[in-house]
Amino acid sequence: MNNDETRSVEELLADPDYRQAALYDAVERLRDEDPEMSASLPFSRSQKIIGISLVVVVAVLFVLFPIVTVAVLVSIATLVYIVSLLDRVLIFRRGLVSGAIAINDDEARAIADDDLPPYTVLVPAYGEPEVVGDLIAAMESLAYPHDKLQVLLLLEEDDAPTIEAARDVGHHDLVTVVLVPPAQPRTKPKACNYGLHFATGDIVTIYDAEDLPDPLQLRRVVAAFRGSDDRVVCVQGKLNFHNSRDNILTEWFTADYGIWFSYLLPGLMVSRSPIPLGGTSNHFIREVIDDIGAWDPFNVTEDADLGVRIAGRGYRTAVLDSLTLEEANVDPINWIRQRSRWYKGYMQTWLVHMRRPVALWRILGPVGWFRFTLLIAGTPAIACVNMIFWLIMVVWIAGQPKVFADIFPGPIYYLSLISLIFGNGAAIYMNLVAIREDDRSKLLWSALIVPAYWVMMSVAAIKGMWQMLFNPSYWEKTFHGLSTSAEEAETTEGAEASAAGSAGTA
Repeated sequence: MNNDETRSVEELLADPDYRQAALYDAVERLRDEDPEMSASLPFSRSQKIIGISLVVVVAVLFVLFPIVTVAVLVSIATLVYIVSLLDRVLIFRRGLVSGAIAINDDEARAIADDDLPPYTVLVPAYGEPEVVGDLIAAMESLAYPHDKLQVLLLLEEDDAPTIEAARDVGHHDLVTVVLVPPAQPRTKPKACNYGLHFATGDIVTIYDAEDLPDPLQLRRVVAAFRGSDDRVVCVQGKLNFHNSRDNILTEWFTADYGIWFSYLLPGLMVSRSPIPLGGTSNHFIREVIDDIGAWDPFNVTEDADLGVRIAGRGYRTAVLDSLTLEEANVDPINWIRQRSRWYKGYMQTWLVHMRRPVALWRILGPVGWFRFTLLIAGTPAIACVNMIFWLIMVVWIAGQPKVFADIFPGPIYYLSLISLIFGNGAAIYMNLVAIREDDRSKLLWSALIVPAYWVMMSVAAIKGMWQMLFNPSYWEKTFHGLSTSAEEAETTEGAEASAAGSAGTA
C-alpha cells in the first residue's frame, strides 16, 4: 500500500490511474488477500449452517418441551451474565490500579524536532461542512513540527457542501484535501484505506473532523512507542466529550466513555487481551498497518476489528493518557443510530475472527480468547437479552405467574437475583468511580439513574442485530454539530489541563 516515493503527493493526486488503483486497493485488498478476514461476507458457510441448525433445534425443542427449553435458555443466559459481570469488574479493577501509559509534558517536549518521525493524520469527513474551520484550528494546535506533519482531509468526491467549505477556508500548507472517488461501500474505513496511499508518515493516526486533541498527543505517542517493546504497534488515546452537560444523554455518554477509555481499555492492556480500538486517536506504526491489510472497508466498526486483528497477529496495543475531546450525541435518535452501528460492527468482528477459532486461541491464549468472545460478541448479545429479562421482571412484579417457578429453577433463580442486585449495583458503582476519578462530580445524579441509559442501549442493540441480518455493511451516519453547549471554551481549556495534569503523574 506504499505510495510511489519518487513522486509528490500532489502528483499522485493528479494521476487518474494511480487514484483508480488506490481506490480498488482500498476496497478489495483485504478481501483479495484474505477473504475470511473480510466482513464483506457477513456469515461464512459453516456459520450459516451452525446458526440455522441452532435455531431449528431450539424451535423444535420449544414445541416439544416449551418450559424446559425456556428454563435451559434462561439458565445459560444467567450464567453468561454472571461470568461477564465478574470479568468486567476484574478488568475495571486492573485499569483502576494500573491506568494508562502517562508521558508528562517535559518528556514529550524533550524529544528534539530533528528526532521526531514524519507523521500523517487522516481526517475522514462526510457531510460536515460546519467543522472544517475548527478542524484546521485543531490541527494547527498540535505541537509537532509542520515540516514533519501531514494532514490529509479525506472527502467524498460527491460531498459538495464539505468540499465547498474546504475551498472557502482557502489554501492551507498543513492540510491537503484528498477527494475519495465514490464507490461502495460508503464507509469511513474505505476512505482511510484510500488516504493511506497518499500518506508519507512513519506513524499514522486518525482524527474525526470535530476532534479537539491534546496538543502534545503526537509527541507523547512517539515517546510511548520508544518506551515500549517492539510488539506494541498501536497507541490508543483516551476519548471524552466537550459538551458533557448538554442534557442527561450526554452525561450518561460521558460516564460511559470515562469507564471505557480510562479503566476498561487500560485493564485490557494490562491483561494482554485484545483491545477494540476507538474510532479516533489511534496511532499506528505505518509499516505494520500496511502489512496486516489496514482497515476492513466492509466492517462498520473497523477500529474494533483492526484492534483484534493486531492482537491476532501477535502484536499489542497500548493505551495512552492523552485526551481527545469529541462532541457527544445530544439527540436520542442520533445516538441510537450510532450505537446500533457499533453493536452491529462488534458482532461482525466476532463472526469474522471466529472463522479461525483454533488459530485465534493459539495466539491469544484461553483467557484472551474467552475475553474476546465475552467482550465483542457478549456486549451486543447481552444488551439484546436485557430487554427480555426486563420484560420478564415487569410481568413477575405485576402478577407473579406460577410458570416462572419452572422457568427459573432454584439455583438459577438465586443466581438471577444476584445478577440483578449485584450486577446493576456494580455497574452503577463503576459509573460513580469513573466520575469521581475524572473529577466530574456534577454527573453524580445521572450516574445514579443510568439504568434508563441501558434501556436505550438495548434498543440500539436490537436494531443493530436486525441490521446484521439484513443490511450488515450499511454505515449509519452520525450527525455532528448538534450541540448547543456553551462549555466549549471552558472544556477545551479543561482538556489541556487534564492532559497536562494526568501526564504529570508519570
